[in-house]
Amino acid sequence: MPRPPAPHGRTGRPPLTSRAQILAAARGLIDRDGWEKLTVRRLAAELGIGATTLYHHIRNKDDLLVLLLNDHIDQLGRPQLPDDPGDRIVVAATAMHDALAAWPWAAEILSADGFVGLLDESALWMVEAIVAAADDHGCTPEQAVDVFRSIWYYTVGEVLVRAHSARRRADDGRPAYRDAFDAAQVPHLAAIGSRWAALTARDIYPQGLRTFVDALLAQAAPTR
Repeated sequence: MPRPPAPHGRTGRPPLTSRAQILAAARGLIDRDGWEKLTVRRLAAELGIGATTLYHHIRNKDDLLVLLLNDHIDQLGRPQLPDDPGDRIVVAATAMHDALAAWPWAAEILSADGFVGLLDESALWMVEAIVAAADDHGCTPEQAVDVFRSIWYYTVGEVLVRAHSARRRADDGRPAYRDAFDAAQVPHLAAIGSRWAALTARDIYPQGLRTFVDALLAQAAPTR
């Protein structure tokens, strides 16, 4: 029996065929509206499918965000890691910083110690590199984890402060800092005055990271 002809005039998007389509559409929504407004229903509408169909591919929004992060990290190039443990930590942490700076919302999602249990092993290479370098330096497992956590907090804090400051200026045009201070109460801030905004806008993450890493490894006495 011949198949009946398809209805004339019917248009629409092509059927969903891959996870790549889901992630591309989700990235587009996040770039346009922010990750907070991303929902499974909005994503389904963007793809032109029903939410029930989309749930065959992802469990929920949290699952979707983790898939996005894994995909984002997988697409980043891996730098050559030096032999020196301290240099290796600096290179891995810098790669981590640059990945988060490109997607500041990821820092919001990962701002919990348990994130290591969420990401795929392939996306954890930066964490592995830092912990392994600390181990090569002679740190105990406890010290190696402390080294990573300290660097992680420093990195996430720097990324989030810059992202939030930029968003505030974009949203309402208000300066992030005051132009003047009461010299009777805060004389040193008053002396800096309007230069504060320019001084704090400087990118000193690399210098701070190097100093931080050297101090952390020096504090962790080698055990072998």
